[in-house]
Amino acid sequence: MSDDLGEVIVEAIRNGVYLKVTAVHVASGVEATAVGPAAEPKAVERLAIAKLRRLIAAS
Repeated sequence: MSDDLGEVIVEAIRNGVYLKVTAVHVASGVEATAVGPAAEPKAVERLAIAKLRRLIAAS
């Protein structure tokens, strides 16, 4: 998914007008979740990946 992170699994689950996106870094098992409007799935995915980057950098 993201070149500098390595392999990332992204899962999106819609619940009404909301979308929950979870990004998991395969090598470390670190997971980040973001929730946002279902009308903007790419934006919510970018947010989840950005949170994942911060979590990995902090560890």
